[in-house]
Amino acid sequence: MQTPIQTGAEKKNLVIALAGNPNAGKTTLFNALTGLRQKVANYPGVTVERKEGQWQLNGKDSAALLIDLPGLYSLDAASLDEQIARDVLTGNINGLSRPDVIIAAVDATNLERNLYLVTQLLEYGIPVVVALTMMDMTERESLEIDTQKLSEMLGAPVIAVTVTQKIGIDEIAKVVRDTRNVGKLDPALAEIKDIAEENKKIFARYKFISDVVQASVIRKVTAERNRSEKIDRVLTHKFWGLLILGAILLLVFQTIFSWAALPMDLLDKGFGALAQVAKDSLPPGILTDLLADGVIAGVGGILVFLPQILLLFFFLSILEDTGYMTRAAFLLDRLMRGVGLHGKAFLPLLSSFACAIPGIMAARTIESPKDRIATIMIAPLMSCSARLPVYTLMIAAFFSGQMLLGFISVGALIMLSMYVLGIVAAIIMAFIFKRTILKSPPPPLVMELPSYRLPNIRTVLLNMFQNGWMFVKRAGTVILAISIILWALTAFPRIAATTADTTASTAPNTAVAELQSQAPDLKESYAGQLGRVIEPAIAPLGFDWKMGVALIASFAAREVLVSTLSILYNVDKDSDADSPSLIEAVRDAKQDDGVTPAWSPLTALTMMVFFVLACQCMSTVAVVRRETNSWGWPIFMVVYMTVLAYVASFITYQGGKALGF
Repeated sequence: MQTPIQTGAEKKNLVIALAGNPNAGKTTLFNALTGLRQKVANYPGVTVERKEGQWQLNGKDSAALLIDLPGLYSLDAASLDEQIARDVLTGNINGLSRPDVIIAAVDATNLERNLYLVTQLLEYGIPVVVALTMMDMTERESLEIDTQKLSEMLGAPVIAVTVTQKIGIDEIAKVVRDTRNVGKLDPALAEIKDIAEENKKIFARYKFISDVVQASVIRKVTAERNRSEKIDRVLTHKFWGLLILGAILLLVFQTIFSWAALPMDLLDKGFGALAQVAKDSLPPGILTDLLADGVIAGVGGILVFLPQILLLFFFLSILEDTGYMTRAAFLLDRLMRGVGLHGKAFLPLLSSFACAIPGIMAARTIESPKDRIATIMIAPLMSCSARLPVYTLMIAAFFSGQMLLGFISVGALIMLSMYVLGIVAAIIMAFIFKRTILKSPPPPLVMELPSYRLPNIRTVLLNMFQNGWMFVKRAGTVILAISIILWALTAFPRIAATTADTTASTAPNTAVAELQSQAPDLKESYAGQLGRVIEPAIAPLGFDWKMGVALIASFAAREVLVSTLSILYNVDKDSDADSPSLIEAVRDAKQDDGVTPAWSPLTALTMMVFFVLACQCMSTVAVVRRETNSWGWPIFMVVYMTVLAYVASFITYQGGKALGF
């Protein structure tokens, strides 16, 4: 008999845990129950993401706390995710009480796989409510599920749910509110709990699940394979599948370029106008320069790329929600195993295309310590969204409007090449690591291919705006602080040129104003001095001292390179003159002789190659330190990636010059 939950006066607000397999519709259900009342943090002492939200279970007067557990296949505590989930269910998380109810999201089209986790949840003595998701897909797959029989055998309420049509949402709320006792466990399941030997328990669990599925699921006999299987014959083909994957990515990048052009141009002009308003409205001086050339130029130089960031996450969310991303993992598994990577490494690496930090954190699902470290070491090589502004700036300045074969954008092709370069570099480094310092045989990948489904537009948009807001917050905090520091480094020391006559005839207060408003010599500023120190080291890459300053600043955050160039190329402009856009400034920039162009298409390509391979994100380094509990691995990562970036950039630039570019 499972323990009853407390309601009413006994306990005002319920704590509810939401559990389920990856791709079981758990995130979609969580979003439907909580709406925008969500927050993300980390569990105490670890970097595992803690996602929770307020569920208005009893109307506006009372909200239940809904905790979204990590996607799990089991609770065997073989990985950090599984250990955290067990700690939540047993009440061993500081500041978080033991859940009153568990909602188990179960994919109705993959019932046998999903029920393994459910049988483990039922053993915790907490009332369980089973939410059968993907019910709209069961008819397409010729499945009929007897929810009443399933409920009887599991000893738990079973609710059929189709989130896109809001079917079952109110029923889940009612069952959770009314649940006091979920009844007795099936005798066969109760027997599993008492079996001492683990191997016997696993076989007994699978036998029970098999009996449940046979008793509650009817699979209609059809003359042809279902739609998903037909599609998979093409999309998971070992040759055509890879070709289609490349075509899809190229289409995504080409669409991002074309759709984002107008809003980016409007934002660019808007920030330029805002900076001019600041200069026109405020008296000349240091504070005005700081606001216009430091804050607005620095932060605005990053925010103009927000449309591309939003579109990137929009398309990634669609591909994920349709089930295609799992097919991409299946396609690349053979290649990954060929270089010694664990099959589970694909999902952390895939997450790293958005940001290396969640990708590195996702590697905790890999049981083998050596496989986990290998995945962490190569995750930053995936081209994250922070690199996108750098790629876009270089492409817009030197490759904009160029077409291949009359219809393929050269810019989109170059951007796709940067992503491919990161993947190839990761494969090569994984091959080296797994045969030297991290040698170990990788276990095979066990993965289910979910049925294809139409994306949930609410989930797609919510994911897009959440990631976009993180980008904006980063621009408003880290990048703002760095922009102010960089402005100060470029603005000081402020040396005013005076003559004896000027000194004799100028009142002290006027002299002070003149000193404050005079533009400094950028080359003699603190930033200029630092750039000239490292210029001999980066000159073989085609970079001058201004680019060197931008490279140093970007070690704090990759996208800072853009805001740094905004400051460097506008700081010595006459406030009365129209300030050019950053794209024009980069295209027209000259070296110290005032004649030789500082940038060329080859220089821009070299800069992109450097940014693909260099570890220029202190937040990533900090997360690696916490995930590995060592300073050795993050230091090793920074060193090897910097050397790799330098060598590849050197080959790109010098090789291009030798070929006449």
